Amino acid sequence: MTSIGEIGEDALIALFAPRLPDTDAEILGPGDDAAVVAVDGHLVVSSDVLVERHHFRSEWSTGADVGWRAAMQNLADIDAMGAVPTSLQITLCLPEDTDVDWVLDFADGVREACEPHGVGVVGGDLSGADQIVVSVTVLGETHGTEVVTRADAHPGMVVAVSAPLGAAAAGFAALTAGSPEAAPEAVQLFKRPRPVVGAGLEAALRGAAAMMDISDGLLRDAGRIARASEVGLSLDSNAVPVHPAASVAASALGTSALDYALTGGEDHALLAVFPSAGSVPPGWEVIGTVTDEFAGVRVDGVVPESLGWDHFSR
Repeated sequence: MTSIGEIGEDALIALFAPRLPDTDAEILGPGDDAAVVAVDGHLVVSSDVLVERHHFRSEWSTGADVGWRAAMQNLADIDAMGAVPTSLQITLCLPEDTDVDWVLDFADGVREACEPHGVGVVGGDLSGADQIVVSVTVLGETHGTEVVTRADAHPGMVVAVSAPLGAAAAGFAALTAGSPEAAPEAVQLFKRPRPVVGAGLEAALRGAAAMMDISDGLLRDAGRIARASEVGLSLDSNAVPVHPAASVAASALGTSALDYALTGGEDHALLAVFPSAGSVPPGWEVIGTVTDEFAGVRVDGVVPESLGWDHFSR
C-alpha cells in the first residue's frame, strides 16, 4: 500500500482527476483557479459535508461507498428544488497516511453515481487533516422552470413521498448492532442511497408547491416544510410506505420498521406538497394533508415524541 503522504499532492491529483466524471456544462474544468460552467435558466447551488466517524466509518464503508454517498446526497438536494444537477466541486481533507487506493476508489464511487445523470466534477481542493472530511458543492440549473421551495404549502393540499422509507436507518441500526448480515440490503442502502434523480423535476412540472429531500427523517423534514409554509402537516402513519429492507431489518433486530420510516433519514427520497391527489406523479404515495388547524407536524392526530436526526444532539 502507498500513502498519499508518500506520493504528494500533484501526483495524487494526476491519478485522481482522470477518474472523475465529465459534464457537458463544463467550459473550464479542473486545473485552474476556478471552474467555468454553462447555465440554462437559474443557477441552483447546495453543499454538504461528510466527516469520518460522524457521517461514515471506514470499517463499514469503502472509499467508493463514501464517494457514491457524497455525490448522491448532493444530487438529491438539487432535485428537491425541481432543478437539474450538472456539476460538483469536491474538497477532500485527508490524513497523510490515507492509502492512495482509498482516494482512487472514492473517485470511482463519485463517477459511478454521477455518470448516469450527466453530472461531472469541475473542480475542488485537497488538504491535509487529522481525519477524512469530504465537502461537496453541487450546481444545478432550472431549464426555465420555477424552483420549488419549502414555503408554498397551503391548507387543503396533499403531502406525498417519492419512495418507500426507512432502509438507510435500518441499515445503520444493523451495523451499529454488529449484525449487518441480518439486513444486507438495508446496509447497502445506508452505504449507497439510491434516490430517484429526476423525481423532483417531474414533481415540479406537475405542480408541486413545496418540496425537500428527506435527509434527517420524514417527521423532522416535514416540520421544516410546515414552519417555512406556516401550516400544519397531518400525516397518516398507515399511509407511509415502508421499504421492505427496513421491515427485514426490524424483524431481525426486534425493532419497528415504521419508526425507521418516520424518524430515520438518509434515504434521500423526496417529500412534497401537491395541490391535489390528482397532481401527484405515478409512483409517489400520498401520506397526509396540509391544514391550518395547527402548526407543525402531527401523526395520526398526535404530536410525535421523536422527530429524527439532529446534528447537534444525541
